[in-house]
Amino acid sequence: MPSRESHERLTALLHPATTVLLTVECQQGVVGSDSALPELAAVARSSGVLNNIARLVAAAHENGVQVMHAVAESRPDGRGGNRNARLFRAAARLPVQQHTGSTAVRVAPPVEVADEDLVVRRLHGLSPLAGTDVDPLLRNLGCRTLLVTGVSANIAIPNAVFDAVNLGYTAVVPADAIAGVPAEYTPAMVRNTLALVATVTTTDAVLGAWKRPRRQGAATPA
Repeated sequence: MPSRESHERLTALLHPATTVLLTVECQQGVVGSDSALPELAAVARSSGVLNNIARLVAAAHENGVQVMHAVAESRPDGRGGNRNARLFRAAARLPVQQHTGSTAVRVAPPVEVADEDLVVRRLHGLSPLAGTDVDPLLRNLGCRTLLVTGVSANIAIPNAVFDAVNLGYTAVVPADAIAGVPAEYTPAMVRNTLALVATVTTTDAVLGAWKRPRRQGAATPA
């Protein structure tokens, strides 16, 4: 159980007015039933990570925390996309493609997208932040703390955390709301890398930080 001090610190960090919840590549073609990366999708679902992300998104909507969904996609002709790494070349040969406008790039259930959410799409690179609209949108929203969730712990999540820190945001990572492959890699990466630059926490701790305290001394109805 977290100490009172750590709870109060997390509550201050995650103030709804200055926090944005970012979901990374929580899209049908990545974590859905018809994923291009079935091993990653299976880990995200069987571990409860996708459900935890859905819980966080629902709580964010309820508590007035801005939600932003970062989606990776490509044009059918590949124009503008990267070809300078093995990962990109392998992705281009997968049976499921993350093509703009396709079902593959829709946010996957059980994560819900509300009207007030922002969806930011990228056609290039490895990071949800670098070279996208995410940073200027965060600044316009008055964001100070970026709550990072999603996949994968292998590449996009550490990229997002590093970029957030480099840009001056405080990064918070619920370790049970990110997934990578193999499954055992994620806790090692969190412990040895992300914990050095981000506040590592849990889904339940975040939900507890957003729980509205009862008013003290409220009058009892007659």
